This record gives sequence, C-alpha cells and structure tokens, in this order.
Amino acid sequence: MLRTLFAKPRLRGGVHAEERKSATENAPVITRFPLPKKLYIPLQQHVGKPAEPMIKVGDTVLKGQLLAYSQGMISAPVHAPSSGLIVDVNDYPAPHPSALPIRTIVLETDGKDEWLAVPTVEDPFLLPPEEISLRVGAAGIVGLGGATFPTAVKLNMGRENQVQTLIINGAECEPYLTCDDRLMQERAAAIIDGVRLMLHGMGTASAVVAIEDNKNHAYTAMYTAALPYAQIKVIQIPTRYPMGWDRQLIRYVTGKEIPVGARSSELGVTIHNVGTAYAVHKAIRYGQPLVNRIVTVSGGAVGQPMNVEVPLGTLISELFSFCQVNMDKTARIIMGGPMMGDALPHSTLPVVKGTSGVLALTQDELRDKQEQPCIRCASCVTVCPAGLRPLDMANNIRINQLDTAVDLGLKDCISCGCCSYICPSNIPLVQYFKFASGEVMARQQAQHKSEQTKKLMDARNARLEKVARLQAEEERERLAAKAERERRLAAEAAAEAEAEENA
Repeated sequence: MLRTLFAKPRLRGGVHAEERKSATENAPVITRFPLPKKLYIPLQQHVGKPAEPMIKVGDTVLKGQLLAYSQGMISAPVHAPSSGLIVDVNDYPAPHPSALPIRTIVLETDGKDEWLAVPTVEDPFLLPPEEISLRVGAAGIVGLGGATFPTAVKLNMGRENQVQTLIINGAECEPYLTCDDRLMQERAAAIIDGVRLMLHGMGTASAVVAIEDNKNHAYTAMYTAALPYAQIKVIQIPTRYPMGWDRQLIRYVTGKEIPVGARSSELGVTIHNVGTAYAVHKAIRYGQPLVNRIVTVSGGAVGQPMNVEVPLGTLISELFSFCQVNMDKTARIIMGGPMMGDALPHSTLPVVKGTSGVLALTQDELRDKQEQPCIRCASCVTVCPAGLRPLDMANNIRINQLDTAVDLGLKDCISCGCCSYICPSNIPLVQYFKFASGEVMARQQAQHKSEQTKKLMDARNARLEKVARLQAEEERERLAAKAERERRLAAEAAAEAEAEENA
C-alpha cells in the first residue's frame, strides 16, 4: 500500500495529546436520531455575510428547501433540515461562548421528514467545472473541518489559480473527536466520489487523502475505495496534534511552505475536509444540500458516547439527552475539540454546520490547575507549530504591549493550545493570545471608527466652509449690487437735478 508521496520535511512543533477516542472510534454512526420537535437554524453558520431569509412565518417547507439565500461572494445559503412549519424568524442565542443572539429560523417539524423533489444529473462529470461550483454553492456546503469557509469559493479559487494538488484532510487530530474517522470507515466510496467531483470542479489533476496513522481502519477503507482512480492517492501521516492545521499538513505532504499572508492556492495547493467531500458527493449526485452532519458526543459525563447523525438546528440539550449525559457531573460543555473548541455557557444551543463534536467534560478531565511562575524551559517554543515565541508574546501582553506582541507574531497564532498543553507551570498562554487578539481587533475597529469619524468631520467642516464661502460671496455680491444701485440712483438724481437747473 502507498504510504508516502514525497520526502517529508521534519514536523514543526506539535504535541502528542491524549487521544481519548476509544469511547466512540469503534462504534458505527447512529443514524436513527429522533427527529426534534423544533429546529433552530441560525442564518450565520459560515464565514462571511449571514444568509438572508426568503421565507416568512407560517410557510410550510420540505426538507432541503431553500430557507435563506447567500449574500455576496463570501456567504452560504441555508436549507430546511426537515419538513414542517416556519413558526418564527427571530433572535436566538448563538452556539458561541458569548451566546449572543443571532437571527435564527425556527422550524416546527411535522414528523414526515419529507424531501423536496429535485432533478438529478445522470453523469455529473459531463457538467462544466463551473457548474459543479455553482451546485456546491447552492447546496450551502462549507468547510466541515471547523473553518466553515464556503466551499464553492475555494473551488473557484482553485480553478482560477490552476491548482495542481487537492489535499483531503483526514487527520482529525483533536482528542475525543472521531466523526471523520467513522465517516471514512463507513462511507469511503462516497467520499472518494466527492473528491473526484471536486477535482473536476477545479480542473485539478491529482488529490492526496492524508489520514493519521492511528486510523488504520479508515486508511484501509479509503485506500481500497481509491484504488480504481490513479489520480487519487491515500497516504498515512504521523499522529501529532495539530497535524490537521492546513499549513502544517500542506508542508508535510508537499514540502511547500505557505508565506504569511498568502493563500495555499497561490502555491498550487488547496485543502478540504473529508466531510466536505462527502457533502459534495450528496449535493452533486442527489441534489441534497447540507442539512445534517455527524457529531461526536463524548466526555466523562456522557453515559453513551457515540457518533450520531443529526439535523442541523438540533439543540445540544437534545443530543445530550439522547446520549445520556449527566449534567450534574458536567463541569464544562465544549463545542469542537478540547484544544481549539469553544466552551459553551449552556446546552440549549443549536448544532450548526461547523459542529464536529460536543463534549461534556467532568472536573477531572479539566486542567484547571493553579498557574505557577515560568521556569524558562522553552517548551512552548518547541511545540509551537507556527514557529512563534509564546512566552515572549505573553509577557508583552501582560504589560499591555500589544503592538510588540503583534510584531512577535500574534496574528500568526492559530490558538491551537499546544503551548498551554505542554506548559509545566500551567500558564494559560493561549488565553492570553485570544484576549490580545480580541483586544487588537477592538482597537483596530476603534481606530477605524475614529478615522471614519474624522473623515466625516473633515467632510462636514469642508461643507460648512464651502457654505460659508458661498454665503460670503453672496453677501459681497449683494453688497456690491446694493452699492451699484445706490450709485446708479445717485447718478440719476444728479442728472435730474442738473436737468432741472438747466431748464
């Protein structure tokens, strides 16, 4: 079996995190999840502008029907995850640490789960490549590895930049998560078909499916499914977090280093997740938009850990009930993996396109130990996959020297958490970086607002000065006209007086 393609560069940074995948990696995906009575479908489930609703309260919809259309190039539409009645279009808490309200469509399901009838294509490889991108965009497909960038945009960029290599990310390096692993084991042929369709849509010659070497069953299934297609190679890569980071994976597979500020497509490479390839298969072959996904539910407080396929908009609380989560033992709820996921304030939040997993962790699973003084071991420098100096950045952030932290590479930090994970002094380095990044963004927004305000004030002052000049000119002209009238009247009076005297 083919295991490698290139002479591999040395891995940069990373850690061997505790995998904790055994609870879910060997059990089939549960596809018989009870249909929720209500689905809460946010209009912002992707990078870019939120979708704009085209339905109204009281409308009856079918599964797969378009609910909200995309706005602009960087956006994605939203479809009905089941059939039923639209009962509300209003603000609802977002699946985010802030839980701030965002515009959400509430769908009351009718229990039929009836699909909208759509025409299918007999042979999608006869379609023009541009048509593949259009259909993928219309299906609302985004990156399902967590980035949620609209897939159609990347396909178009790949075609425009004449990308030579498509990398399919099957690393799934985050602890606990196994949804991609199970997807590859159970639906390998469909994923490979999706890869072929993506190659056709980009006009790209070859693809590499990269799978960590701790997923032997997934590797075997994908390798076997790809055997008939010479343009698709399936390889194994080292199990090391964060191997799934796009720049790390591209560097390891191709040997190419992506410069800061550059896109991978500019180097002839683009990367997509295995879940995205599967969604492309369903969209192009069957006309099914992205309305559900596989979610890993795991953690010490979960009575029945599993991978379960659920409709988008399902409340996490219903997932937890299905998986027998003990909320009394739950110390923290995390959406995503424990390294880069988001801690949620409560469970009454919806599953969205980017929800790869939901974890209910006990206090024993958390690393909430007291912070100690730094011992200058440089472990954080060694493990940083971006080649940064985390301690120096943190020290500058502590004294509010954010500009210096930016100069040291703050904007290149991917918040992978390797530095915090390895730190023997339990310094929450990644929290410093997240805070600083937010603060830098807030300052930039404030500066931008100040500059815009200054521009508006300057424009206002210029208008006032122009008005004042015009008024002054009008006043001068009025006075000049008045003086001219008075002079003329005086001349006429003098002429009349002289005439009378001569008479």
